[in-house]
Amino acid sequence: MSNQRTALKQLGKEERHSFVGTFVRTGIKNGYKGPVTTLLLSDIYTADGEFMTDHLWFNETKGFKDANLKEGDKVAFDARVSKYTKGYMGRRDFFYDDEAFFKPIEVDYKLSRPTKVKNLSQDS
Repeated sequence: MSNQRTALKQLGKEERHSFVGTFVRTGIKNGYKGPVTTLLLSDIYTADGEFMTDHLWFNETKGFKDANLKEGDKVAFDARVSKYTKGYMGRRDFFYDDEAFFKPIEVDYKLSRPTKVKNLSQDS
């Protein structure tokens, strides 16, 4: 539970909150219908300036794409806190008792359904 995003957990999942983060880079993950573009945001704070987490990954939604983000841009958005399960969920004997690669299953917290995405670094 040491890596758990407890600040996000404390916000609760009942309502949407406003956040600000710094765009780092894009990435790609495998999706059900093929590759999905992702975005890495670092230093996530609430709109009030309370630190939430050092980084989060998001799928590239239309809002993020339209924001035309460049490395280092500050981005504001609204999102809802949700929990997810992470860790290795396959057969453990696959690792031949090599504990170096085995990640235990745990619950963590993320931000989901981002809306009202705005690039704060662009001149308005």
